[in-house]
Amino acid sequence: MTPKMSSDTSPKHFLDLDALDAQTLRTIIDAAAEIKRKGKVPKSLGVPQGAVLAMIFERPSTRTRVSFEVAMHQLGGVSIVLHAQDMQLGRGETVADTARVLSRYVDAVMLRTGPHATLTELAGNASIPVINGLTARSHPCQVMADVMTFEELKGPIKGRTIAWIGDANNVATSWVHAAARFGFTLHIAAPAGFAPSAELLAWARGQGARIEVSESALEAATGADCVVTDVWVSMDDNDESKRKAALRPFQVDGAVMKAAKMDAIFMHCLPAHRGDEVSAEVIDGPQSAVWDEAENRLHVQKAILAWCLGTGRQRAKRGTAKRSPVKRPAAKRRGTKR
Repeated sequence: MTPKMSSDTSPKHFLDLDALDAQTLRTIIDAAAEIKRKGKVPKSLGVPQGAVLAMIFERPSTRTRVSFEVAMHQLGGVSIVLHAQDMQLGRGETVADTARVLSRYVDAVMLRTGPHATLTELAGNASIPVINGLTARSHPCQVMADVMTFEELKGPIKGRTIAWIGDANNVATSWVHAAARFGFTLHIAAPAGFAPSAELLAWARGQGARIEVSESALEAATGADCVVTDVWVSMDDNDESKRKAALRPFQVDGAVMKAAKMDAIFMHCLPAHRGDEVSAEVIDGPQSAVWDEAENRLHVQKAILAWCLGTGRQRAKRGTAKRSPVKRPAAKRRGTKR
């Protein structure tokens, strides 16, 4: 039998970075870093053996699919891959009914879709955790891996400066959310019509985030610790020539990287199009961290799943709690530690 959550426990969804507090996100990042260092998943994370993850793909995927599938295997569970065309969902069954049925079969659902409303409807009707594998609005799992990568290579991200160059798409939205939660400055360079929405910026600034928006790639990159970009044409975009013409001045090339700090790193969520959003000299150069970034999707995915399905927390190290001067039987002494 599949291990199920108790009916009186609300599922822990991982839908967006703005929906979770800073401490929760920090716990997940720290767990991912520890998993990577140790090369194994600590039992203290509390993931039930044999847990089942259903992965629904309404959009193509390489990194999301492989990282979640391998992550679930390494956590001691299994995954099931579902495509919309293979499900009744693709033949008119409602998202709500799909959520209710899957909640009886599996322990968690990861959804990669277009409309963000599909994700929220699934989560609103599921009694098990739902994870955002990507929507047109945001890509939180990706940016969690990005934050992990930055801290792995550059130290704490708080107080640092990140530059986003190009279309302020779903990944950029999650970077805005992250700026509010992790306390770094975010410079965004995008042409008119491709900038973040006023509503998103108002939310972030209301949370205390330091966000600057300009129409100059060089201005945004100046003094940055990290430069990030993404493709100019996403899966649902049908105006390729118009988008490429508008975004041409926003290619991350050698000049843009020179405007950043000498030790700045470059990140891209992939897939990349050399000669469009990034030059080959940058993505294949010594400042590129894209392969570490891609690898860290796996470790972050494990930590997210551990948080959704188990405790998601490392057990406190032995010896950190104060010892009582009174001698007690061994069993009781062990029981007092937390």
